[in-house]
Parts: sequence; structure tokens; C-alpha cells
Amino acid sequence: MNFGPTPLDEAEGAVLAHSIRLKERALKKGMVLDHAAILALRAEGHTQVIAARLDRDDVPEDEAARRVGEAMETPFVARTRASTGRVNLVAESGGLLVLDAATIDRLNALDESLTVATLPNYSMVRPKEMLATIKVIPFAVPGAALGVAEALLRKQRVLSLHPFRPLKVGLVLTELPGMKESVMTSAVEITGARVEALMGTLLPVERARHEAGAVAEALKRLLRQGAEMLLVMGASATIDRRDVGPAAILRAGGRIEHFGMPVDPGNLICLGEVGEVPALVLPGCARSPKVNGFDWVLQRLFAGVPVRARDVMAMGVGGLLKEIETRPLPRAKAPATPPPARAPRKARQVAGLVMAAGRSSRMAPLNKLLVTDDQGVAMVARVTEKVLASGVRPVLVVTGHDRERVQEALAGRPVSFVHAEDYAEGLSASLRAGLSALPPEAEGVLVALGDMPLVEPAVIARILAGFDPEEGRAIVQPTFRGKHGNPMLWGREFLPEMMQLTGDMGARQLVAKHADRLVEVEVPDDGVLRDFDTAESLKSAAGFGSKVPA
Repeated sequence: MNFGPTPLDEAEGAVLAHSIRLKERALKKGMVLDHAAILALRAEGHTQVIAARLDRDDVPEDEAARRVGEAMETPFVARTRASTGRVNLVAESGGLLVLDAATIDRLNALDESLTVATLPNYSMVRPKEMLATIKVIPFAVPGAALGVAEALLRKQRVLSLHPFRPLKVGLVLTELPGMKESVMTSAVEITGARVEALMGTLLPVERARHEAGAVAEALKRLLRQGAEMLLVMGASATIDRRDVGPAAILRAGGRIEHFGMPVDPGNLICLGEVGEVPALVLPGCARSPKVNGFDWVLQRLFAGVPVRARDVMAMGVGGLLKEIETRPLPRAKAPATPPPARAPRKARQVAGLVMAAGRSSRMAPLNKLLVTDDQGVAMVARVTEKVLASGVRPVLVVTGHDRERVQEALAGRPVSFVHAEDYAEGLSASLRAGLSALPPEAEGVLVALGDMPLVEPAVIARILAGFDPEEGRAIVQPTFRGKHGNPMLWGREFLPEMMQLTGDMGARQLVAKHADRLVEVEVPDDGVLRDFDTAESLKSAAGFGSKVPA
């Protein structure tokens, strides 16, 4: 194509580059100059125009756009009429747009005159929504480039629209003692709204104990009712493919395809199937109506697009990374330090408080925190070592009674000490002292009791892995066989209320008030339940019993 100033003697049949307003008529950009237009230009004193003259093998813009649009046509997608070198592709149905991005990149690399622009891959679209536009950069496409483009499109479909299917969806809600009914009701409403938005129907909800066997039986009942998709929303976070939800899928005769996803929020999703029926264990963020990784998987399944492990693992680029107002440490300001060994799954900065200020009145004259085990290590030191091994940083030890001896027992360990002057007022006074010393960058705090030496680092790691305020898991409490234990992990958002506590009660009294922000993490042993207040109880503590006086 030749472009530039063109004498009128050579301009007939050329494409006008810029609009020209004459006394009697307007000549618009992009028009092909005919004999009458040339005469009108001459009549007003013009001797040349800026125009494009096509070479023999050039294809005019509208024809080129039409031919590319025809080659991209696919079921459920309509093509508009070519105009000014543009053709749009429009959805005839709601559904999921699936693209071959690599081939579209090849099309756009053929020649600068030909461009194809689309919505993002896997976009959920409505009827009549524009999916793609083909635009020829004025005013023609070389015939050779257009031929290659058409050959590529004949070989590989680059765009497809998958309408949503009216699937029947079964939901199992698991329950633990103390769960608020309002939390369960909200979970059902939000899940139902998601399903209905995709043309689906939610079957009557099954509620089951948070145990693999009970959940498996609920899944089987839903399958007998005709469920075409199975969802499990756990009362406690799923933090391993062997946890309750995934184990229930296996017991129901299914298999696990993949656990986790590189999408935040949505990390802790589990993808499986029972026979040919998809079965998902939902992440905690599914309790919120905000878009998360679960939505991405759900949309594909409703559209009949297979979702396998490789598909989930390919979702990392563009993986949401949504911030929320209550997040105390935005990612943009997070310190660029490597996570410690045995860090939680998400690199959130959690501090540790070891409560070691009590008077040990029920074991007097002994101070239970200073009783040593068979290796000569004091109980408070054993607790502190296990908190340190879990990866929380920094670790603060709150002292009160026997302050000097407690500090001596912890000599050489990488901890800081905070003295509670009013420790005699009760646990809340010691807690306030420790909380007031937390560094501002701490997103949460693990509150560990100095008389619970049987809580292992692996158990603390499970508690840390369950912590994700953005997904609704801002308070983490361990449970053993449904019984609530310690230590507990609290998000920074609760610190103002914790600082207002009084008396000899800890922060547990806040749990009922914020049940919607609580996640209960089931752990494999009863160490989270066992504190040692009396000499008699201490005799049953592994490694400590022989050191207790008769």
C-alpha cells in the first residue's frame, strides 16, 4: 500500500486518509475517491489529497475484516457486519469464553495491519456481550498475510463459547459444637446464589458432623438424589488432602485430583470427583460472595469445561490477589524477608505470646512453669521451644510471678520478655501487657499458655496454616474430637477488643461474638486440651511426671 500526498490525476480509486469538508459535500475519511469526488475537489482548488493507494495483492479493510470474522465464527457467537475495517463477535448466549491465546498472539504477529482483541480468557459473559473485535489498521491487509491468518483459523479454533448447563448441585455443610446457626444459614444462601447465577439448582442441603464417615454418607445421599456436582463446605479449614473433606470424597468412592490452587483468595480448594460427578471441598473464602478461586472452577464446570490438576496449576497469572480494608499489612508494604523454616502455607507474619506470668497457686509451693522434664528442661522453656520451632516471629514471653527464675529458665533462647506489673489481677492483665508489646507489622498473634508442654510444633503449624483473615479465617482454634483447645491465633483486627478484657478470663469470651470469623482446625492429638494446674495432673504429662514430688 502506498500512502501519502497523491496528485488528483492519480487519486481516483484511492482511499481518502482524512476527511475534507467542501462547500457542497463532505468527503469522509476512508471513502474510495470516485470521479465525482475528484471533480468536486478540483472545483474548490485542490490539486492533491492525502490518500492510500492499494497494491494489487492488498485486501481492502472491510473485506479483510469480514474474512477473518468468518474464519473465527463458532456456535453461540454472532458476527457483525464489517464497517470501517471492523467486525465484532458477540455472544448469543450466556456462558464461558474460552480462547486459544497462543494462536491469537500468532495472528497479531503476522502483520501490523491486522489486529484481534478479546476479553480475558475464561470470562463469564452475558448474551449480546462483545467477545472480540477484528480491526484492520487502515486501509488494507496484504493478501499474503491474510491468507496465512485464514489458514491458521481453519486449523485451530481460537474462540469458543460454552453455555452454562442447568446442573443439580449437592451441598454438604459440616458442623462442630458451638457453631452459630446464622453462619450456616449465610453459607447456604451465598452458595445458592452462586449456583443459581450459573443456571443451576441447589438440592436440599445435607448437614453432617465434621467427620469423614458422616460427610461420605451425606455425599452418597446427594448422589442418589441426582446431584451432578458435589460441594463440601467444612466447619474447619481443609489444610491437607487427607483432611476430613477430601477423606470423605475417597470414602464415597471418589478420588482427589488436586489440592490447593495458585489463586488468592481461594488457595485451600480441593478438587475431586465421585465417578463422573465433580466433587469440591470449598476454601473458607467461599463463605463470602466476593469473587475467589472457587468461582473460577465452578464456572468452568457449569460450562462443561474439564478442570484437571494442570488447569488449576495454570491459574497463577492473574490470580486475583484482592486486598481488603481490614488487612493490617498490605502486600505492597510487606517486608521483603524470607519466611522462617516451617512457615505457614501463606507467608503472613504472626507473632507468638507465651503466657508465663501466673502464680501457679493450685500447685503451690511449686511453680509449675519451672518444673523440669526428664532432660532437665523447665516446662515454660519446653513450651517456648515448640512455639519457636513452629516459625512464628517474634516470640514474646509475658512474665509476672517468679520473673527472674522464668527468665533464667529461658536464657539463651531468641525471645523477648514483657513484664506484666499487674499480673496478680488475672490472665487478662498479662494478656494486655503482651499485646501492647506486639510489633506493628504482626498480622496476628498466637497466644500460647506456658503450662501446655504437649502442643507440638506440627500442631502449631496446622493452626498457622488455617489463618487467613481475607478468607474469613481471622480466629483459629484447634480442636481434638470436637473439643476446643489452645493455643489460639487471633488476627490483628481483634486487638482493640482484647485490650479491653478484664479479670481472670482470656480472649475466648470474644469467640461467640465473632463466630463468623472463626475457623476450627481439628488436630491429631489431645495436647491442645491438656494444661497442668495440679501436681496430680502433672504426673500424667509425658516426661514430667517423674519430677513431681510425691
